[in-house]
Amino acid sequence: MANSKRKLPTKATTPENATATKDLHSQSKKSASEKVSPVARDSSLLRQFFRECLGHELSNFTSLSHFTSWLQRPVDGAALGIFRMLYGAAMLIDIAEERGGGQLDVRFGEPHHCHFPLFSGMRALPYPMMGCVYLCMWLGAWGITLGFRFRVSCVAFLVPYWYIFLLDKPTWNNHSYLFGLAGTLLLFTQAESYCSLDSWLHPCRRSRCIPYWNYFLIKFQFFVLYLYAGLKKFSLEWLSGYAMSNLSHHWVFTPFRQMLDSEMIDLLIVHWFTAVFDLSIAFFMTVERTRLLVTPFMLSFHLMNSRLFVIGMFPWVCLAEVPLFFSPDWPRKIWGGGSNPLLTSHPSIEASKQPGILARMRTCLILGYCALQLFLPYSHFITKGYNNWTNGLYGYSWDMMVHSYDTLQTSIQVVDNESRQVHNLNPYAFTEYDRWTKYADMAVQYAKCIEENLRVGQTADIGSNISVYFDIWCSMNGRFQQRSFDPRVDLLKAKWSPFESTSWSLPLLTELNHMRPKLRTIETEVLAWNNYSDVIFVADFPGLTLTNFISPDLINCTLTILEGNVRYRNENDPEAYFLTAGKSIGLESNITHLVTTIGQRPASYLFTYTNKTMMDQGITIDDKAASVEDRSVLPLWQEFQQRLSNYHQFLGHIANCMLYLLYDVPIPLAVRERD
Repeated sequence: MANSKRKLPTKATTPENATATKDLHSQSKKSASEKVSPVARDSSLLRQFFRECLGHELSNFTSLSHFTSWLQRPVDGAALGIFRMLYGAAMLIDIAEERGGGQLDVRFGEPHHCHFPLFSGMRALPYPMMGCVYLCMWLGAWGITLGFRFRVSCVAFLVPYWYIFLLDKPTWNNHSYLFGLAGTLLLFTQAESYCSLDSWLHPCRRSRCIPYWNYFLIKFQFFVLYLYAGLKKFSLEWLSGYAMSNLSHHWVFTPFRQMLDSEMIDLLIVHWFTAVFDLSIAFFMTVERTRLLVTPFMLSFHLMNSRLFVIGMFPWVCLAEVPLFFSPDWPRKIWGGGSNPLLTSHPSIEASKQPGILARMRTCLILGYCALQLFLPYSHFITKGYNNWTNGLYGYSWDMMVHSYDTLQTSIQVVDNESRQVHNLNPYAFTEYDRWTKYADMAVQYAKCIEENLRVGQTADIGSNISVYFDIWCSMNGRFQQRSFDPRVDLLKAKWSPFESTSWSLPLLTELNHMRPKLRTIETEVLAWNNYSDVIFVADFPGLTLTNFISPDLINCTLTILEGNVRYRNENDPEAYFLTAGKSIGLESNITHLVTTIGQRPASYLFTYTNKTMMDQGITIDDKAASVEDRSVLPLWQEFQQRLSNYHQFLGHIANCMLYLLYDVPIPLAVRERD
């Protein structure tokens, strides 16, 4: 019977049986779903997050083909056209200001002016030709703003921009680097497709849609700016509140003074809130649900920065970029133009297209650029020669405002090795910059430039066989004043390599960081003595001697040892005194004092004094604060006049260069005094 093919009798299907069968199936499905629920639920939540928060499907990022299609999808070019105009307008102002156009004669008109190029073979062109370089950059910025001959205008702007940028490392900062990157990215986009002369002169380009990667590149660059600025601030150096001090006295923090005192504003608002803001704002602007909520904070942040710091067009370029996070067609919606008709035609055809090999290669290039931008800010383990107290050259690390310096003394000695005569040189005789005082590569460049200028000048009392020594004292983020370079090293013979650590670059004395709260307390006590007292904190390395001439304007001078051991003497007394921690000694004015650190570890000490000149003239710190408060709260008119005057000088320099080249008209030059 087991092998019989006779059908067995079956029961008729009743509603009760059907219900039971459905329940059985539902229970089996439920049990099966419970088995896979963790993975399925996580995947579903992730897809939902991408769809509802980011406005994109997760499947767009699961493969190179899908990601390429996502980057290639057509979007309206209106928002990018507005950004192009605002960026170009900002660069027109920037050329006369931070690019040095207003001081063109000082920077490039003096034959002995020292430059600090990134590559040793770079040289500044003669002054009239540099005028042509700036003219080319200026015309290129106009072309970008107006959208005229867009590609040619971008090249005309970018080539001079990067040339001037790479020619002088002391002028580097993060936003100048950002401007160059943004202009370079615009070169490869179709930003001229909206609100441009090109679209007006060529109707076929008008209102056309552009690939989304045009937006993606710009938005990613600014995303990295905010993200890495926040990451660099999430360090003990920033969160301890020593980087930016006394900003709470500015009028922009007036609303916070009702709830917090100045010290807490500096710590909580300036340092802590800024760190959280920089780290999170790009994510919040990317998420659709939080975009409108955080936009007022974004706008307020950059407007406050424009009042707090002298950082040129940086806040305004960042403000110009904010609308890129919104819908690409927002300008058409505002001005009643409707959506781009090309975006709604044949959507199924566009969706069905598979990306070709060129599109995939473009995606790979875009991903390579993104990887490079993510890597560069942390690439300082390769370029060790540029590391000193901070990592790398200031400009591409996005460590904005994390480090503040206070330079106390800069001295340059030129020694004639034949006559053994020592000559003191004005540190700023051949440059107006001071960043060379903190970076070993620029210190070597400046020393060699000094040697070349002295040889060309053929100074009678200085021979050709010379040595150059730098003795530079500065403080970083509220620490002791200390040396940045070994003053015993001849910088003309000093070894430096971009890939090796510099032995004669003295390290930051981080072992004394624990004393920074004590320094603040001591400073508060000394300043409370009277309106004319002050204090200087100094730390030095074993075996080095501080030579300090005390001006006759200073009285009641005292040397107090905080840590370590020193040997003290002055030029009028051959007897030396050994001082240990806690010991003090009075110092005479109008003579030179020598303090030598002895032992195996650094010594820290302080000088207190009273300014006799201020006392005689009745100048007090309160008077200085009052003069600051008397300034206009919002000096927009004064800033406009200053910018107008600067632009007038810039155009005058360009005109002088053109007249010289065309008609051989002599160029009037401003000469800086040297000694």
